[in-house]
Amino acid sequence: MGTRERRGRSYSADAHLASLFNDALLNISISSRGSLALAAVGGYGRGELSPGSDLDLLFLHNGNIPEADLTKAVEKILYPLWDSGYSVDHSVRTRSEVKEIADTDGRVALGLLDIRWVAGNRDLVDTVESVALMDWRKNGARWINELRKYSQERSRRSGELAYLLEPDLKESRGGLRDITALRGIAKTDFVTVELDRIAKAESTLNNAREALHSITGKSSDRLSFFEQDKVAELLGYKDADELMLNIAQSARTVDYLSETVFHRFDQYRPGAKLFSFKGRGSNDENVTEIAKGVGIYRGEVVITGDLEIDPLILLRAAASAAQRGVPLSIDSCKLAKEKLNSFPEPWPREAREDFVALLGAGNAMAQVWEALDQAELTQILIPEWNRIRSLPQRNALHRHTVDRHMVETALHASLLTRQVHRPDLLLVSALLHDMGKGLPGDHSIIGAEIIKPILQRMGFSENDVSIVETLVMHHLLLATVATRRDLDDPTAINSVCELISDPLTIELLHALSISDGQATGNTAWSNWKASLVADLVNRVKKQISGVGLPPQPEFSESEKDLAKSGEIHLSLIKRDEITELLIIAPDRPGLLSIVAGFLTISRLNVRSARTRTFANSAVMRWLVLPDVYAPDISESALKQSLIQTLNGELDIAEKMKERASSYRSASPIPVPPPIVEVIHDGATEATVLDVRSHDQMGLLYLLGKAVTEAGVDVRAAIVSTLGAEACDSLYITEVDGRPLDPKRALAVAQSIEQQLRANKI
Repeated sequence: MGTRERRGRSYSADAHLASLFNDALLNISISSRGSLALAAVGGYGRGELSPGSDLDLLFLHNGNIPEADLTKAVEKILYPLWDSGYSVDHSVRTRSEVKEIADTDGRVALGLLDIRWVAGNRDLVDTVESVALMDWRKNGARWINELRKYSQERSRRSGELAYLLEPDLKESRGGLRDITALRGIAKTDFVTVELDRIAKAESTLNNAREALHSITGKSSDRLSFFEQDKVAELLGYKDADELMLNIAQSARTVDYLSETVFHRFDQYRPGAKLFSFKGRGSNDENVTEIAKGVGIYRGEVVITGDLEIDPLILLRAAASAAQRGVPLSIDSCKLAKEKLNSFPEPWPREAREDFVALLGAGNAMAQVWEALDQAELTQILIPEWNRIRSLPQRNALHRHTVDRHMVETALHASLLTRQVHRPDLLLVSALLHDMGKGLPGDHSIIGAEIIKPILQRMGFSENDVSIVETLVMHHLLLATVATRRDLDDPTAINSVCELISDPLTIELLHALSISDGQATGNTAWSNWKASLVADLVNRVKKQISGVGLPPQPEFSESEKDLAKSGEIHLSLIKRDEITELLIIAPDRPGLLSIVAGFLTISRLNVRSARTRTFANSAVMRWLVLPDVYAPDISESALKQSLIQTLNGELDIAEKMKERASSYRSASPIPVPPPIVEVIHDGATEATVLDVRSHDQMGLLYLLGKAVTEAGVDVRAAIVSTLGAEACDSLYITEVDGRPLDPKRALAVAQSIEQQLRANKI
């Protein structure tokens, strides 16, 4: 796979088309034969023909050929192509018609820049080629703006190539369409486009597209999850991760150059030289100095000082650019790469301050960091960064590569700096918190080990290093405990306090948890999750301060009265996207499973369930999230349905089967089997079982059935979904309310695991 093969494929197509063209001429009048030409445009015109690519053809004529001859010649060429299985995109026009449509349609005008003669009257093609280029340059400013608009539309429609699990190699932002646009911009002469910067990226993306077409036999450019391993193998990558890493890096390079070019176009002034700054010094009349060795030139921050004498200029320039919200010059970054081989160790205080200022600058920081990264300057500042650069995260939770996720976390952290006492430590921990990913073992523990020498090189104090190590090691702690443990159980709070024992660290960890969750995406963070984490932090702070934990909640008088009555009760309170249900009903074996099933068929997704017994009634609190398309919840209707269910008037098992059958068949993606683990000392008055399983409709219903068959009770259930993975925690007791002994707990866990593996709704 490569340029040679695509060129060879294009030339073979040329020969075939030329033969068809010559045969076609034999079927028309002699006087018409010199009036027609066949040209290739677009990707075919560039000689970049992949197996699934269309043949983009332009039939050119001088207007003198009779309609019957024209139709006959075109059909004599097209029909054999269609019969042979070629996908053809063609048009039949005169030179004036080509010019007319190119004057109004930027996509047509762009395609004509790659026009190439195939057969017939060469002068016709040459004339169109020269006029197309002349008109393109004359209307260059207009077309550049059009290309930017097209790029933005594609980005909204197809996403960012670098960060998609299943990207479109052509249409996604940073893809092959954007490369074609850059080639077009280069021909306007409005702005310099250093196409050599993206030569490797273009080859990588084209090779991946060619391999994809070869494997699928289709023209689709979407690189699906199932095809990535095959494409990787065909191209000689060790695995799909290496393939996607190279694709991500390529897309980022293309996207970065595109953004730079569009910015420089915005700075264009008629009569001015093409945009370029090579570090001529601050005495240049067009440079405004803003810091020592740093200036602004045509809306970009440039390095004017001597990096060999003062290497700290690099961070000074980066911080200045981010704080002003303007790009860091690509030329200056290239200069810095040439001049800097290392950075002073440990960093002076000024360097640390500039680094923190860069991280805390807000949205502009990402653009500046990308400039540093594209020039491989991040590797000079943080050599360890190279390992996680564009490292893919192939799961539905994460929308970014590892390195970009950490940058996004720092961006979110910058919004919280006024809420913590050490914003510098928050920002640094946010940027580095996932450094352990991609290595064997727990990435949190490994990450804490990796960042220690990084922080020492940056010149942070021993105490500061220790705090950031703790933050990185436990950056998942709060979210995990908040969503998978019963916060009314003192054991849950104590488990955090044993690891985090001071107010500053818990304050920073809280902010880091928020930033990490928000940067991950909506599937990983919500108002409900944020409220759980905040509640946990509040309780931990009280415990740390010596205030102590509040006593476990007792039943209210009204709840006691309802429980004594023996009647079925249901009430609800809506809280943002979460709805809280209070259900009180006579206790009986399997009640939690029945209610869980009832909520499932009512299109209410369970997030947590807590149950206690009073006066032979179960007092249950459920947090549920309605389906997106579920109708508004009616308390009275829900209560009536619950009564019917508990009275046996509704067959819950049958209803569950009916709802399951309405869903699409299970994903063919192989998933690991469910796992049930005993968490020793996880609760004060119960035994905790952690359940990890592929998410499915009615999972809590199945869990409840399995628990009942195991002969134990459920005191609480905490439900968490991470992408396609369900992470549920069950607080179980013996029927008499005692925690299970270790041997019994293990047997119950094994029994539930077997039930889950065997059972289907």
